[in-house]
Amino acid sequence: MSEIYRLAVLKDAPRLLHIIYEAYATIRELELHWPAANADLALIEDNIRHNECYVLEIDGLITATVTLSKNGEIKSITDLPFIKWFAVDPAYQGRGFGGRLLTWVEETVIGERLGASAVTLATAEKHPWLLSMYERRGYERFHAFETDNGDGTMHLLRKAIHPGAL
Repeated sequence: MSEIYRLAVLKDAPRLLHIIYEAYATIRELELHWPAANADLALIEDNIRHNECYVLEIDGLITATVTLSKNGEIKSITDLPFIKWFAVDPAYQGRGFGGRLLTWVEETVIGERLGASAVTLATAEKHPWLLSMYERRGYERFHAFETDNGDGTMHLLRKAIHPGAL
């Protein structure tokens, strides 16, 4: 089995649209207003152009994706790198591909290339399993805020990249 970690390119956009749309079904069912949940091809392409969108290819097929934001969404709260749009093709979930991609981005991109002490992400309290999933991966809640769009309480979480970094 071959594994390739790389930046997405525009020709990957249709496959990423499929993965993100299918993986974000629960987000749509919960009526959370996350851009990725209802993304179209143009938004996926915009994400690839303006952020660092990483993918994991297994035997030549993209199975998972996560984006390192370049938009500064949380700069008023922290200068730590912010990841978003994490998704694993449902046909490949439960095999550890998403975890491997996250670990690679955390360690190789955030820790080694950027030299950052930690990484951040955000999720909704009303999602039935995302908070606990990220907490099992070592993320800790550090900031909660209420949205005005109906999403309820959102949590910013951070994870130390290097032991004792926080």
